[in-house]
Amino acid sequence: MIDEVLAGCREKMAKAVVHLQEGFGGVRTGRAAPGLVEKLRVDYYGTEVPLQQLAGFSVPEPRVLVVAPYDKGAIGAIEKAIQSSDLGINPSNDGQVIRLAFPVLTEDRRKELVKVVKHLAEEGRVAVRNIRRQARRDLEELERAKEISQEELDRSEKDLEKATHEAVAEIDQLLANKEHELLEV
Repeated sequence: MIDEVLAGCREKMAKAVVHLQEGFGGVRTGRAAPGLVEKLRVDYYGTEVPLQQLAGFSVPEPRVLVVAPYDKGAIGAIEKAIQSSDLGINPSNDGQVIRLAFPVLTEDRRKELVKVVKHLAEEGRVAVRNIRRQARRDLEELERAKEISQEELDRSEKDLEKATHEAVAEIDQLLANKEHELLEV
């Protein structure tokens, strides 16, 4: 019973960290990266579809992202989705592919993005703490139902704290890496 609760908790914490990584991938760092556009929703023949299902991506240069649609008829819809996104980049196409040229970030914009990343990291920490709180409730419920002893509860709570600290440390490391990446000129 305890093992199931702890395993479920660790799995949810790992998912929270992965979700945070995906969130960080969507924050622009001055370099071209497919993660910036692959989740954009494109109106493809009346259906909202993620861009990653409509096109392939390549990065021929550090500041250029090439979007190669599988269906050339979707180029207009993809361009429209990129223009209406919050990227602030004008796409250019040659009838075959769409090129996105990423300008160098200003220092002020870098600082704004660091704030955004810190906020995302704090949301990740809160998610991990909420998972811990729910697991602790589940463990206390088992103890109240006399399915585990007080000693087992104490031991499992220590394991729960250890898992929480590991997940928060991983989030802090991801934040430090992303912050360094953003402030790098």
